[in-house]
Amino acid sequence: MPPTLTSQTSLLDYNTASISTLISSRGWQELPEFERIGAVYDYVRDEILFGYNRVDNIPASQVLRDGFGQCNTKGTLLMALLRAVGVPCRLRGFTIKKALQKGVVPPLVYPLAPDNILHSWVEVVFEGNWIALEGYILDRPFLTEIQSRFLPRGKQLCGYAVGTNQLDAPPVNWAGEDTYIQRTGINQTFGVFDTPDAFYQNHRQTLSPVQGWLYENIIRHWMNARVAKIRRGKRV
Repeated sequence: MPPTLTSQTSLLDYNTASISTLISSRGWQELPEFERIGAVYDYVRDEILFGYNRVDNIPASQVLRDGFGQCNTKGTLLMALLRAVGVPCRLRGFTIKKALQKGVVPPLVYPLAPDNILHSWVEVVFEGNWIALEGYILDRPFLTEIQSRFLPRGKQLCGYAVGTNQLDAPPVNWAGEDTYIQRTGINQTFGVFDTPDAFYQNHRQTLSPVQGWLYENIIRHWMNARVAKIRRGKRV
């Protein structure tokens, strides 16, 4: 296995004090491989809440400090934690359809959102096979609320940050197999990258300077407020 798949980078900054302390306090290093991967995965899925950071290319320590993230930022933290406990991993890049974010993006600004939204998932080596991990994006309370709202209409959903044909039982639990929650929203594939650093050197979200400023300073806070309301069972 190439050493680059376990190494630290500017974004995968797992030697920072906050990440080292977290790993030590949880005792993840002492677990067998299956349980080690699962414990890290569950932590990122449920204890780092679904939400929107200021940009995609922030280091893992910043995601941990924020306490929330989306596909790309939670993925960076997941990769850093996996590598820190000795599990090789890499990133696979995509874009997803704008429609997948409908309901989370406020209707007033939805027309301004890019048609294609940068997306990624993490791939981890387990028992000699590459396993795709995407089911970490949505924390359980948020996903449970989405299920309660939309399951009466059917098992397919592309919206509210969900892209699945299995809304009744989406494969989001670590069981040594692929996990997904936004897979049906994917519309373009960029391939595999050893690190998120390499991914963001080649691919960024397409926003004008004005769109970028609005997103970072206003829109994402609005989106996070809507996500929090959904998680609490409130209508948005």
